[in-house]
Amino acid sequence: MSLLASAASPPAPPWALHLLQASLLVLVLVGATAVVLTRQPVRQVVTLSIYGLVLALLFFSYQAPDVSLSELTIGAVVLPLLLLLALAKLKSSGR
Repeated sequence: MSLLASAASPPAPPWALHLLQASLLVLVLVGATAVVLTRQPVRQVVTLSIYGLVLALLFFSYQAPDVSLSELTIGAVVLPLLLLLALAKLKSSGR
C-alpha cells in the first residue's frame, strides 16, 4: 500500500454534489435574468461574460468538461470580446 493511497480523502457524500448543482442552477437563473434586465450595453456584455462563467461551472459540475471548456472559451471570452469590439466601433462611428 502506497503512501498516496493511504492519504486519500474519503469521497464526498452524494448530497454535496446535488447541493452544488442546485446552487449553480439558481445562479444560472439569476444570471440569465440579470443579463436580460441590464439596459446599458457594456454592463450587459460584462454580465453575459459572468453568466458564461457560471454556465461553464454548471457544466463542469455535471461532469462535462469538454462542454465546460467550450462554454468558457466561447461564452465567457470570445463572445463578450466580439460584442465589446462591436460596441466600440459603433461609438467611434457616432451612432
